Amino acid sequence: MTYEVCNSLKYVIWVDRKEVAVDLRAIYAAPTREEAHEGLERFGEKWDGRYPAISPSWRADWERLTVFFDYPPEIRKVIYTTNAIESLNYSLRKVLKNRGAFPSDESILKVLYLGMQNVAKKWSMPIRDWKAALNQFVILFGDRVPD
Repeated sequence: MTYEVCNSLKYVIWVDRKEVAVDLRAIYAAPTREEAHEGLERFGEKWDGRYPAISPSWRADWERLTVFFDYPPEIRKVIYTTNAIESLNYSLRKVLKNRGAFPSDESILKVLYLGMQNVAKKWSMPIRDWKAALNQFVILFGDRVPD
């Protein structure tokens, strides 16, 4: 969801960014898919005249964007931000960038595995609200959550 918000804000002039971001939040932070859709309709009514590319892009990807409404709010909080994923991808690209070529696919996997080990050692900040999300993961996917 964060990607879609950033993608939307690239069309918005600086003076309107804060207000547009608040109105977008009414969509992705809505308690239900239906309320999110109502938020999108309100957003379109308010902003389509000024920024005609934003709400159609949300509508075009609506099914993909609203999948996280299938989960309780505790899980949604930890999955709709991509900061951890972006940080991990950056770290792994950095590991691969310093090497010119790889003799095999297996060698790439080994380098990525070792890179993951080093990245994991540096993670010191817990994921915000993780314990509440973990409880929900256990309720929904107990057989797949390790002890």
